[in-house]
Amino acid sequence: MLKRTLYFTNPSYLKVKQNQLVISQKENTEEKTVPIEDIAFVILENPQITITLPALQKLNDNNVAVVCCDDKHMPSSLLLNLDGHHLQSELFNHQINCSLPLKKQLWKQTIEVKIKNQASLLLSLGKDAGPLHSLATSVQSGDITNREGTAAREYWNRLFDNPFTRDRYGNYPNSLLNYGYIILRSAVARALSGSGLLPTLGIHHHNRYNAYCLADDIMEPYRPYVDKAVYELVLSGNDELILGKETKAHLLQILSSDVLINDIKRPLMVALSITTASLARCFAGEEKKIVYPTYLRN
Repeated sequence: MLKRTLYFTNPSYLKVKQNQLVISQKENTEEKTVPIEDIAFVILENPQITITLPALQKLNDNNVAVVCCDDKHMPSSLLLNLDGHHLQSELFNHQINCSLPLKKQLWKQTIEVKIKNQASLLLSLGKDAGPLHSLATSVQSGDITNREGTAAREYWNRLFDNPFTRDRYGNYPNSLLNYGYIILRSAVARALSGSGLLPTLGIHHHNRYNAYCLADDIMEPYRPYVDKAVYELVLSGNDELILGKETKAHLLQILSSDVLINDIKRPLMVALSITTASLARCFAGEEKKIVYPTYLRN
């Protein structure tokens, strides 16, 4: 069963009772309940939300990612379970002791799939993929020739049909991409924790101030799913500088969108768990390849 994402934008009071998340809201006197085992994400946007410690503990026990937003309504913090696997210590050791050659090979695989998925997205939208396929087949170990960066310059201009620079602080639609990527990053971090891995220890990203380096690595091939959702918003005429409720709801649907992984259609949230479980096996020396999705052309 696909688990749910609960998104709170109004003042609310959240508590737990008999393994149910109990939700009370000022404008509605009737309490609502949701089985905690059915939840994957809780996103808290309104500053007037109160959540009890037992509720947080129960959510954590069920590997529910709790995302808190800042005063600009952007996700700013993430609560994750750090004891989500019965072989936690063993898996941590495999990850910590991963050799540099293995990391470089895993990063090569990651960038190859990312570029291929970018090309497939362009083709699915009726656009020319240009040199992306040839770039994907020429990625070297560790991507030392930066095929990722070369592909990005081609990709963004072709996706939006004009000179476009992907910049966290750049012009619209960068704000939409930012929100979508933050949600995706949270989902990847949750999947990593559920597979017994530390989201902090990356295979490529290694910024000393970044607590989610591995999540940033593993999300790369999944980014085109966010890009498509943002493209749909741009195409529909959405030009909101401040993200509205409907826009955010559209971006949150990314988590339940279909992806093709192991030749089977699965929701993206489920595919992430397959990817992170395969990564854990790579760290343990049981496999040599991460299982990533193949972008579905419509």
